[in-house]
Amino acid sequence: MEKLVDTVFQPARRTLTGNRDACLVHIYPTGPLMGIRHILGAKPVIIGRGEDCDIRILDNSVSRRHARIEHLPDGFHVLDMQSTNGTFVNDQPSTVDDPLLLKDGDYLRVGNCIYRYLAGGNVEAEYHEEIYRLTIIDALTQIYNQRYLLDFLEREVLRTSRHGRPLSIVMFDIDRFKLINDEMGHLVGDYTLRELSSCVRKMVRREDLFARYGGEEFSLVLVETNITQALEAAERVRQEVEKHVFRVEQQSFQLTISLGVVECPSDGTATPNELIRRADENLYEAKRTGRNKVVG
Repeated sequence: MEKLVDTVFQPARRTLTGNRDACLVHIYPTGPLMGIRHILGAKPVIIGRGEDCDIRILDNSVSRRHARIEHLPDGFHVLDMQSTNGTFVNDQPSTVDDPLLLKDGDYLRVGNCIYRYLAGGNVEAEYHEEIYRLTIIDALTQIYNQRYLLDFLEREVLRTSRHGRPLSIVMFDIDRFKLINDEMGHLVGDYTLRELSSCVRKMVRREDLFARYGGEEFSLVLVETNITQALEAAERVRQEVEKHVFRVEQQSFQLTISLGVVECPSDGTATPNELIRRADENLYEAKRTGRNKVVG
């Protein structure tokens, strides 16, 4: 797939609402364009792959004229222009007959690309807050990223060594994820990662951390949790994912995950990378011995 490599910028236009310009902020795919903002105003904005588009995206998942954003009395509305892969606001599809109103903080998905809509009273402040958020949040799944995982884990490992409190980590990934990408396409693969994250996130306690480690691999950091409790928690996650039905367009499917679990020693010898390595070893042992299981 041709990656996003070019965007056409338009001069800032005065918006009809708020005291700053409403805008779209590019958050996915990651890369040099992440954080770029596109100003919205009174004139309609066309998003697509064609040379005449206001926001031009060179990605094969995007149609030549993919979506249109119009300012109406109640705000900005998104209309899909009969694109191949659809236009979505917070995963709700938009059509020509059913345009969707953008609300502050909404996520706009155009093909494989995701934007955040900002329209608050002080968009400048919100924009800088969003840029910070992009440094710790995975743009596709909206859970914490590897950078924040390592920072969080380092703090908790120090806490464990100082106070002798239990700490466990779970690493898991999707079994045979490559087949999903190969047989259904990368758009379905991205949807799978988002939906899996949403499914698991509902099971995570406020004090714990759920993060995307990379690709189809995820991590759970379980504070005040010993190995027995962590194995039980991992098994609950495995069962919940196994029974979850993934639905996209006319397709539905189910999948499984393999999980590796370790407990952090309290003698001060552990490091975040060492814990992840040990959990990964257990994860790959789960895969080697049949997949869809927990090893710890």
